[in-house]
Amino acid sequence: MFKKILIANRGEIALRVIRACQEMGIATVAVHSTADSDAMHVRMADESVCIGPPPGTDSYLSVPSIVSACEVSGAEAIHPGYGFLSENAAFVQVLEDHNITFIGPSSEHIRMMGDKITAKETMRALGVPCVPGSEGGVPDLAEARRLADEMGYPVIIKATAGGGGRGMKLARSRSELDHAFQGARSEAKAAFGNDQVYIEKYLQKPRHIEIQVFGDGKGRAVHLGERDCSLQRRHQKVFEESPSPAIDAETRARIGKVCADAVGEMGYSGAGTIEFLYEDGEFYFIEMNTRLQVEHPVTEAVYRVDLVQEQIRVAAGEPMTLHQDDLTPVGHAIEVRINAEKLPEFRPSPGRIAAYHAPGGLGVRMDSALYQGYSIPPYYDSLIGKLIVHANDRPQALARLRRALGELIVDGIETTTPLFYDLLDQADIQTGDYTIHWLEKFLARKD
Repeated sequence: MFKKILIANRGEIALRVIRACQEMGIATVAVHSTADSDAMHVRMADESVCIGPPPGTDSYLSVPSIVSACEVSGAEAIHPGYGFLSENAAFVQVLEDHNITFIGPSSEHIRMMGDKITAKETMRALGVPCVPGSEGGVPDLAEARRLADEMGYPVIIKATAGGGGRGMKLARSRSELDHAFQGARSEAKAAFGNDQVYIEKYLQKPRHIEIQVFGDGKGRAVHLGERDCSLQRRHQKVFEESPSPAIDAETRARIGKVCADAVGEMGYSGAGTIEFLYEDGEFYFIEMNTRLQVEHPVTEAVYRVDLVQEQIRVAAGEPMTLHQDDLTPVGHAIEVRINAEKLPEFRPSPGRIAAYHAPGGLGVRMDSALYQGYSIPPYYDSLIGKLIVHANDRPQALARLRRALGELIVDGIETTTPLFYDLLDQADIQTGDYTIHWLEKFLARKD
């Protein structure tokens, strides 16, 4: 087992990893920018190393700085959290070259799944169902027109190196295709330095279902059910739950086995998530995230596991402790993402926390790096906390979420907390009858 791990991240996910390490008796090293010198993850780690100025490109995304911090501190392994360098194959290759263990999959698997076309081809070959679309990148507008006419409208143009909704444009008719194609390419070039795009059939009323998988790197893999992440704004998730209100036990076992068999055959190591669009009883592969997800706590609650500790054990060469026969979901869990944003515009709202109180009680978990007097810097993602509840069933989980929201106090800044009160009052949310388009339409009606 590792004696010391460096966490190449910040905020609540850095705290999450530090806590897991503390329970395992592993020393931790926090890295931070000058803007984060008084951040909670820096205070809680055993050691800290400043790696640069506030902009992420000069600190949390600086591979030389992070590798140097690892060398200076004597850390044997790096946990990337999510975001930043967590899915950067070049970074993992550097660590491999320096004999520093990356707590996650190999650079080869990250590279394979990081390109949407390669990922789709790989998954199709492994028996995972995929959305009808182009076999590879679409080189020009003429080919895009041919494919769209063949598939039928609407279609969606996506960046092959995309993520977070960037480089993604919808065309509902042939008249919209030209603008969507050029727009997706331009946005992809600006965001990822790669303007290659592909085209897929656009499903009308799908849910966003993702399957949590875990592999030991030696051919054995398991699944830990699904999360329903359909409530999204601009392709960003805001509300996640497990199990999905739309998936029954038989369907869960069927798609879960397909996913577990696929990652086992790949020889995949560590945690991963296979994301699907789900419509009319059919699953369509979107992408695979080769890292821990923001919403991993709902899976931990329902399956009673610690995914971070399991990541660390497998990365250290120990046997995977998860066995499929033991993984049965219990109860229902919901996570809502609390962002430092002003409603209704969702405008970033950084600033000083005048007062903070985390909710508690049975079945309540608050993952946050906030504390009274802390100043949220304006340089990073606006996520400031994740409120997770777990209960015996979905109605009780919804009631528990409402109660926990009532206990949460974050003064001094604006947050998205009021949005969740609104959602809990909606009949569709209470019954679980929603799709990936529901939240956008709801917000448009409110405006």
